[in-house]
Formats: sequence, structure tokens, C-alpha cells
Amino acid sequence: MKLIWLLLLVVVSIAIQAQEKKIVYKLNIKQEITRATWRQVQQAFDAADSLNADVFLIHMNTYGGTVLDADSIRTKILQSPIPVYVFIDNNAASAGALISVACDSIYMRPGGSIGAATVVNQTGEAMPDKYQSYMRSTMRATAEAHGKDTVFAGNDTILKWRRDPQIAEAMVDPAVFIPGIIDSGKVLTFTPTEAIENGFCEGIAENIPEVLQKVGIENYTIEEYEPTWIERIIGFLVHPMVSGLLIMAIIGGIYFEMQSPGIGFALGVAVVAAVLYFAPLYLEGLAAHWEILVFVVGIILVIVEIFVFPGFGVAGISGIVFIFGGLVLSLINNVNFDFKGVEMSTVAVAVTTVVLGVFGGFVGSLLLGKRLFTARTGAFANLSLQAIQDVKDGFVCIENGMLELKGATGMAQTVLRPAGKVKIGDEIYDAVALTGFIGKGEAIVVTKVEATQLYVEKR
Repeated sequence: MKLIWLLLLVVVSIAIQAQEKKIVYKLNIKQEITRATWRQVQQAFDAADSLNADVFLIHMNTYGGTVLDADSIRTKILQSPIPVYVFIDNNAASAGALISVACDSIYMRPGGSIGAATVVNQTGEAMPDKYQSYMRSTMRATAEAHGKDTVFAGNDTILKWRRDPQIAEAMVDPAVFIPGIIDSGKVLTFTPTEAIENGFCEGIAENIPEVLQKVGIENYTIEEYEPTWIERIIGFLVHPMVSGLLIMAIIGGIYFEMQSPGIGFALGVAVVAAVLYFAPLYLEGLAAHWEILVFVVGIILVIVEIFVFPGFGVAGISGIVFIFGGLVLSLINNVNFDFKGVEMSTVAVAVTTVVLGVFGGFVGSLLLGKRLFTARTGAFANLSLQAIQDVKDGFVCIENGMLELKGATGMAQTVLRPAGKVKIGDEIYDAVALTGFIGKGEAIVVTKVEATQLYVEKR
């Protein structure tokens, strides 16, 4: 009987322990903070909420990133009903410092650092005061959001900021002077010990289990956020090298499609490449609707120029400008038509990526086209007609009637600049003006016939 009671006691004890086991949801931020990081943070908080997690733990090691995305993350943390802790595993600089200050508790590895939140561009130079002012205010507000603690000093009771807003501001502004903490002219960065002394760290830990032990969580299970395969693909596709290759595929596909009648495989390649180029940039918040529309309009203008208005004029030039502009703008982190926060270095990278992609697409198309359509043996031999129509067998390159048009007169059916169409009798022919521009409706005379091409001059 005693044995039965003992077994029941053990079962009940195990059940109680299982019920008391806390769920810790862990998110790694160990890369540059971008739009992808913000999207992953949202997914992680949703997952933690669905699991009824007791703690949200951020494992951080970052030198910073975009202020806009960091601000969105810190707002999410401040509004979280789940306690949010951060373990700084070496670095929490710039945007990483802002996110850390927003957390309920901060723990740091020995040798780590937090601070240096001055807004800089991609070359490391400080941005104008307009951006620094916003960051100073955001850091102060984040520190103030944690409220004040009651402190007993002798017989007096005073309220003290849990995280001093002035110290948070000193992490951004080198002009802030705090006696005994930071001299004027220097941006504040704390070591773990300094952060503890000034209320910006709750403790030092070597690893996650030690952090949870200091928090007072002994019985727990850790659920870790893993980026989905879609997130991994997006991260791969937005790499500048991959973007350049996709641009090459877009240009090459369009080029091949224009070399052959009808709609075929080449156009499909171009469409798929365009989707793979714009879709991840759209999800990243770089490519806006209007930027994608600019690219599409450019394609339409080029098609109109080729098939509706022979030659090359306003529509063709505008189309090329629109295509180039759409591809470049999609790589720049501008907000609608506001480019004030866009650095020239970012523009230079975008332009270089597109130029190399377009150039590579043209060169690759020419080389590949020659390879595909002149192959006599191998896998590509059947992609082109291999039969030879020899002159000695009676084959000629043009109709005999075309040769008789030399000296014939007619009128320009379209503008010739220099290519266009002419009307001779009741027939319409492609023609090239030897003397340059010929206006629509002007009289012409055929001066030369070569291959299937008529060459004309004003009469």
C-alpha cells in the first residue's frame, strides 16, 4: 500500500513539474538589422504568442542596421505583454543598442559592449543632425518607457529612472556631458560592469542557461525561431550579385524573344527573372508599387517603339530610361519620392549593379546566341535550322521582284530615321534612308537593293 502511495506521489510530482515548466521563446539577432529582421521579429512574436510563451529572449550580436526597422522592433518590444529579455553576446551597437534598451532586462557576456548609437551612413560617417535628433529622442523615450524605481536614501524616498534617459541620449550625441560617466565630445559605450553600475544591464552571464538562472527560471523549455525557407530564399535573392544575375536574365530573355517570332521560352525566362528580382525587394520594402510600374511602362514603351514605330525615337529612349530607373529605384531604400535619407554610396551600388547586369545581359545574350544558333553538334544542334541553301542549287536570298524595285518611286509611309516603311505602288516595304531623316509622306526613290532591304533617298 505504501508503495502505491509512493508511486502516486511521484506521478503527481512529475505532473506538477511538467505543468510548471516555462516556455522560453528565443530569437537570434546576429546580423545587420534590416527589413528582413523586422519581419522575422514579427513572426517570432506571433509564434511566441501562439505558444503562450512565458519569456521572449533575444540572443543578440550586431553592429546595428537601419534606424527605421530598429524603431519598429523596439516599439514591438515595448508593447509586448510577454517579458522580453536580451542577452548581448558581444555587441549591441547602434540600432542594436536601441533594441536592447527597449527590453525589460539586459544581460551581457563578459567583454561585451552596448552603445555607440550615433546614426551613420554606409561609410561610417555621422548623418546630419536631423537624423541624430530623431535618434536622441527615440533613445530617451525608450529609456523613459521603463519608468522610475523608488530609492531610499537615508530617511528620504526618491524616484529614480530605472534607465536614465540622459545616459541613453549620450549613446547618440557626443555633445552630452555627464560627470563621472562620459566627457563631452565622445559617444557613450558601456562595458558590462559600467552598464550594471548605471542601470543599463541587470547582470553578466556566459550563456543562455546562465541568463535564465539569473532571471529565476529553473524549469523551462526553449523554443527557437527558425527562418522559413521563404525567408532564406528572400535573403539569397536580394544579394547584389544575385540581383545582377537576374537583371542579366531579364535583358537576355527580352533580347532572345525579340530575335524570334511569337512568344516562347525566352520570354518566360525574362518574366520569371523579373518576378524573382522584384518580389523579394517588394517584401523587403525596397521596391514600391510605383517603382515596379516604372519598369513595366519602360518595357511597354520599348515594345511599342519596335513594333509600332519603326526606328528608334522618343518611345524607345523613354523606355530604356524607365527600365533602368525602375531597376535602380527598386534597390534604393527611399520612401515614395523622398530621397533625402538615401546616401550616394547606396545609389552608386544600385547603379553599378544594374549597369553590370544590363551589360552582362547583352554580352551574354550575344555570346549565348552565337553558341546556340550556330552549333552543328551537341545538345544545342537542334535549336536552329542546319540545312544550307546554296546559290548553285538555285536558292537566292531575296525574291527576284525585289531586285526590280531599284529606281522605283513612291512615298514614305512612316518617318524614316533612318529606318521605316515606304509605299511603292500598292505595296508596303521596309526601307532605310541613305540621306538621313525622311518625313512621312515625302516622295522617295529606291537607289539600292541589298538582301531584303530597300535603300531610299528623297526624290
